[in-house]
Amino acid sequence: MNYNFEAGEILLLDKPLTWTSFDVVKKVRNTLRVKKIGHAGTLDPLASGLLILCTGKFTKRIDEIQAQEKEYTGTITLGQTTPSYDLETPVSESKDISHLTPEDIQAAASSFVGTIEQIPPIYSAVMIDGRRAYDLARKGKEAEMKPRTVTIKAFDITNIEGAVVYFKVICSKGTYIRSLAHDLGQKLGVGAHLSALVRTRIGEYKLEDALTIEDIQEIRRAQLEANGSNS
Repeated sequence: MNYNFEAGEILLLDKPLTWTSFDVVKKVRNTLRVKKIGHAGTLDPLASGLLILCTGKFTKRIDEIQAQEKEYTGTITLGQTTPSYDLETPVSESKDISHLTPEDIQAAASSFVGTIEQIPPIYSAVMIDGRRAYDLARKGKEAEMKPRTVTIKAFDITNIEGAVVYFKVICSKGTYIRSLAHDLGQKLGVGAHLSALVRTRIGEYKLEDALTIEDIQEIRRAQLEANGSNS
């Protein structure tokens, strides 16, 4: 496939675990030597999966792509709460979950399907009085997180292994899966945190079609070699 990154491409990337979305943009920008590049929807460092990068003229489509529905798979650990709602921060509270049945868990998950009001995590990039919420959280400052309206199209429990619940979610733009995990734990009365997350789809774009960082580097090497042989 012939790529023209400077003119414009839509690149599907499989974001590595622990990388920020900006880390990926920076790496790809430096690899491809493109001026205009951006991503269409942030993924937390502790999440992996589909990150869409737009270059050149396709940067104009970022908002359009961001607005499309998202699909995720992952795991939620019941009975353990963390301040960040994921593993970025240590477990702050533990509760017994032995009384819960698979039916309890699926029923609780199903109760979130539809249009709901969701409060973002305090450890998030939401702006509060001109500052990122996570900056306030890391300094131990209180911040009032305002609820936002999101749509959960599906919240399916696919497997349960002890305290670990495997799930698949289809949701609207702006949904925090960490909040969904936390709220599931609250609904069940035992607390919970998001222990793994993979974004598998954004609109029509699928993770199975995504490139790795190494693929991008190889494509660039091949382009440079081809240009060298043609000069």
